[in-house]
Amino acid sequence: MAQETIKCPKCGELIKLSEAISHDIEIAIKTKYEKEIEERLKEEKSQIELKVKKEARESVGLELADLKEQLTEKNKKLEEIQRQELDLRKRERQLGEKEEVLAKQFETYEKELKEKWLLEKKGIEEKVKKEAENAQKIQLTDLQEQIKEKSERLEKAQQQEIELRKQQRQLEEDKKAFELESNRKLDTERQKIAEKVAVELEQSHRLRDAEKDKQMTDMRKQIEELKRKAEQGSQKLQGEVLELELEQLLKDDFPFDEIDSVSSGVKGADISHIVKTQSGRICGKILWETKRTKIWSDGWIQKLKDDQREAKADLAVIVSEILPKGFHHFRQIDGVWVTDIPSALSLALALRVILIQVARTREIQTGKEEKMEIVYNYLTGIEFRNRVQAIMEGFIAMKQDLDSEKRAMTSIWAKREKQIERVIQNIAGMHGELEGIAGSSLPVVKMLELPSEETKG
Repeated sequence: MAQETIKCPKCGELIKLSEAISHDIEIAIKTKYEKEIEERLKEEKSQIELKVKKEARESVGLELADLKEQLTEKNKKLEEIQRQELDLRKRERQLGEKEEVLAKQFETYEKELKEKWLLEKKGIEEKVKKEAENAQKIQLTDLQEQIKEKSERLEKAQQQEIELRKQQRQLEEDKKAFELESNRKLDTERQKIAEKVAVELEQSHRLRDAEKDKQMTDMRKQIEELKRKAEQGSQKLQGEVLELELEQLLKDDFPFDEIDSVSSGVKGADISHIVKTQSGRICGKILWETKRTKIWSDGWIQKLKDDQREAKADLAVIVSEILPKGFHHFRQIDGVWVTDIPSALSLALALRVILIQVARTREIQTGKEEKMEIVYNYLTGIEFRNRVQAIMEGFIAMKQDLDSEKRAMTSIWAKREKQIERVIQNIAGMHGELEGIAGSSLPVVKMLELPSEETKG
């Protein structure tokens, strides 16, 4: 028997092989190819299982087509393996006869292994196919059950929605009916409350009016009692108190004027009032006589006129607690002004305004005795008295309204506006009369003039 040799792939030298070496090589090659084929089978099996499981979710037709495609791919791989085997055989033939024997044995073994692999592959495919069919059937059944369950839920939800819409419509109708009924009840309750409040307010007003009437009655009684007690005191002391009070009021209201009281026991009026402008220019003199007695005396008029002539005063005023019969607030008697205590300051304001205006006119007409006489006649005439009386009536009416404005604020504002307009009109009328006497030399009062075109623009 010829010795088996192998050819070195590098140098080409023939190398003798013993049976042990040949056997070892045969075992090594066989083990190598078995391991390689086993690994390939495992890998192919794993890939097939993954693909089959993944594609089992699709339809059966697609699964079969995919399996056919996989078989085709496996056949291609087998062909590739066969091609590799042919290449290997070529290399084995180069190893000699022993290699040919080994190749034949390997071919036989590979054939058996291939048949075994085909059988296993067929079994795997059938098993995977069956598992896929079962999984798909289970999935289809589950999907059908889900669809059925969802259909039932959808139908139930639709029924619930229909019921809810019915309930919503019913609630809206009930709400509208409730709102309508509530509004009707509210209107009825409002009417009842309004009527009740009106009755309560009317009753409250009656009670308040009765309470105020009682308070007024009580106050009148207290005032009468105080008057009675005061009258029991010294008449002289009462007169001095009134004199001091009037003096202080005049000083407070007219800080630029010179106001002095006449000492007790000295002949003359109680208060000397010299009217001045802010610049200190003297505009006239007023004598004030205060009286606080129970009975009016006509002799007071003549006495004050005598004092007026002696003091060279422009005007004379008697402030008395008691007035002649038929008198209200104030009046001029024989050139002397007579007023009650509440109207004294208002009269002082009016007389002061007139004295300042006359002083300006007198200053303009210096040296014109004829017009000065006209001014004097105007001051002592009925027209001047009417003007002062009109101004005083406006001031008194305003004072009365101010005292009662809590009771009728809105109407008082309207009335006061008319009264102020009346005062302004009388002052403007007096200014116009003086301007008629003095002519264009009388200073212009801008507030009493029409606005110019430039001012309008």
